[in-house]
Amino acid sequence: MIRPLIIAVFCVLLADGPATAAGGPTIDPSKIVTPKFSAKQRLGKLAYDAKCAVCHGKDTAGTNTGPPFLHKVYHPGHHGDASFFRATVQGARAHHWPFGDMPKVEGVSKPMIINIIKYVRAMQKANGIF
Repeated sequence: MIRPLIIAVFCVLLADGPATAAGGPTIDPSKIVTPKFSAKQRLGKLAYDAKCAVCHGKDTAGTNTGPPFLHKVYHPGHHGDASFFRATVQGARAHHWPFGDMPKVEGVSKPMIINIIKYVRAMQKANGIF
């Protein structure tokens, strides 16, 4: 009885996108479109690279420890800017991915978070998320 359940869960996870060796989704880096950034988006990229990329990947592509932001689940209509802000300041309970809970991010100011969100949204828009 447990084997069919495991297979079903695996199939559901696999259907949501390609998986890394550790089971996490990734985006093919060769398919990522990088837009021309505004000044605030460039500042956001610098902050993202310093504080977020270790888990969420270079160019928001995801890693084996954190999900990609270039995924429909992070569409602004589903996860608005306030969700990103709250997750950064308070952490977030895992609810879409098998990575576990996200801890709060230390050492980021409100302006940094706002610029990170601007960067992520620019990447999403350039890559057809919205």
